[in-house]
Amino acid sequence: MGSSEVSIIPGLQKEEKVAVERRRLHVLKALKKLHIEADEAPVVAVLGSGGGLRAHIACLGVLSEMKEQGLLDAVTYLAGVSGSTWAISSLYTNDGDMEALEADLRHRFSRQEWDLAKSLQKTIQAARSENYSLTDFWAYMVISKQTRELPESHLSNMKKPVEEGTLPYPIFAAIDNDLQPSWQEAKAQETWFEFTPHHAGFPALGAYVSITHFGSKFKKGRLVRTHPERDLSFLRGLWGSALGNAEVNRNYIFDQLRNLLTPRGDVWRRTVANAKYIGRRIFAPLLRLQQSLQRERPVLEDEGGEPNYNWLTEMLENWTRTSLEKQEQPDEDPESKGSVSDFLDFVRKTSICASKWEWGTTHNFLYKHGGIRDKTMSSRRHLHLVDAGLAINTPFPLVLPPTREVHLILSFDFSAGDPFETIRATTDYCRRHKIPFPHVEEAKLDLWSKAPASCYILKGETGPVVMHFPLFNTDACGDDIEAWSDTYDTFKLADTYTLDVVRPLLALAKMNVRENKKKILREMRNAAMKDHWDKMRLKSCGKHFLSSTRTEMGSSLVRIWGIS
Repeated sequence: MGSSEVSIIPGLQKEEKVAVERRRLHVLKALKKLHIEADEAPVVAVLGSGGGLRAHIACLGVLSEMKEQGLLDAVTYLAGVSGSTWAISSLYTNDGDMEALEADLRHRFSRQEWDLAKSLQKTIQAARSENYSLTDFWAYMVISKQTRELPESHLSNMKKPVEEGTLPYPIFAAIDNDLQPSWQEAKAQETWFEFTPHHAGFPALGAYVSITHFGSKFKKGRLVRTHPERDLSFLRGLWGSALGNAEVNRNYIFDQLRNLLTPRGDVWRRTVANAKYIGRRIFAPLLRLQQSLQRERPVLEDEGGEPNYNWLTEMLENWTRTSLEKQEQPDEDPESKGSVSDFLDFVRKTSICASKWEWGTTHNFLYKHGGIRDKTMSSRRHLHLVDAGLAINTPFPLVLPPTREVHLILSFDFSAGDPFETIRATTDYCRRHKIPFPHVEEAKLDLWSKAPASCYILKGETGPVVMHFPLFNTDACGDDIEAWSDTYDTFKLADTYTLDVVRPLLALAKMNVRENKKKILREMRNAAMKDHWDKMRLKSCGKHFLSSTRTEMGSSLVRIWGIS
């Protein structure tokens, strides 16, 4: 779907259908190597939950071990939320080479390096866009520091291996933050948004746009202004924008801004050349911004419920103090004032976005679209897309639609808290929308969560079988689950992730796959058999229906026309 039009088609997009069909051939070959005989390839989906860097590293371990054991080649879909999307996208940027991927991981975390200059440059460049939001800042200044990489490739670059069927079809999850009230009230299906190498859009509406045009401006279903395709760094920031709660994120962003306003090293000297010039340019606009916020936008409140603008006051005081210390700094090339102006605009825009708490702003490709009945979807000029973990911390809603025909789901949960919260949330979601999903009694989930094992197999009367794998479990961690959770806390700073910290987590995730290989193979074999018999029954029903129809039609013709 490379067209410049919005596509509203129920079911799978054409490109996904073709890719999945080609993947079936590779899956059948993989199953044969695993000694599983199948006439038709069962559709297996692997899901990775959110969990920041912990999920990123653990998901890499899962993918690596699945590849090593020959299991990944039997998978049709890979889907992720938040930190798992960073790992899944890396699989494709490395062309499925897990050895290279692990070597890159070791390289990134064997050094305490982060290219601040490049990250700042990308953020300043993004701030020139009319749709700049905190997601841009988060992507280039936070996630790039967390993962120690700044990928510049695009989702569309993943098309080749996907269309050839050599790698599973990837799905990356987000939600429409403007629909959060509908989610809280009714778990609205329209809340979920997906990205693939071919498209981006709302699966519940069957409404998509080509991934190369995501972020471009549409009206009445037609492209009216083209914007460049967003890079993977930005998308990783969008998919992983809920590392913590709002207050934690807010404090982190303001701290980063304060740090950027503190002159230090070559990066600062290259970006901000003349302190006197900056002082005049930045102090007055920020002061006006603060006064404007106090009058018009009281969004931050202190414990007493009063608007709190201490962060901006502190920033201004910090700037005044540091700029005075640099008063004697000599003037440099006046041409650098262009970059200075861009820097100031970036600070101003980030401050405004922070005051409004604006995330994931992008043009709404459904704006004024006549084919959308829901005016909530077509009346908005912009969408605000955020981390799907704010709804359900794993992408069950994207693989459960019957159009994807998933038979077996391998759900890898990298949560630091209750590893069954995603099962509870998905059960509620499916109950509301009459989607087949295995039901587990709440008392049983409570019991399991106290001392989770490494694998649970959930089966219902209909729908896919779900295999659920808690990362921290008694089989691998013994009685030390709490210690493991503390060591890999979601809010753990990237600087503390050394190779000595990364290696045990990677090994744990691999072990969980390795130790449960027999169970996975058994369920793959069962899925292959079930798919075979389901198709046989469907074929038999079809023949019976056709035979009955012909008989009835013949009788009717005899009655009406006297034909014998």
